[in-house]
Amino acid sequence: MSLTVLGNTVREPIEHVEVFPAPAHVTSVTFTSDELTSMCPVTEQPDLSTVTIEYAPGEWCVESKSLKLYLWGFRDRAVFAEALAAEIAGEIMTTAKPVRVIVTLVQRPRGGIEVKAVAQLP
Repeated sequence: MSLTVLGNTVREPIEHVEVFPAPAHVTSVTFTSDELTSMCPVTEQPDLSTVTIEYAPGEWCVESKSLKLYLWGFRDRAVFAEALAAEIAGEIMTTAKPVRVIVTLVQRPRGGIEVKAVAQLP
């Protein structure tokens, strides 16, 4: 795997995260962002979410700039919070092939209701 994003100017979202060889003895990696945006698939209003991605690396680790650019791709996508959590977990599992991944997505309240979705693989 080669890193194509890190160290380069990228001005658009990317479709997949990039990975690098996992260092020995790293048992857990956690990413948190409170800037995940998507759109409600019914109203097309913006949904603002906090996402936490925790995984146990196998052979690979996720490169953080590529993750940021991957998450940016959801900005104009109409997707429910539950499906979004599952899709992110699937991307991490498919690309980085960790031992396990847990994605927790907390969508900010709209209409007084906060949504928390958790996707775990395997």
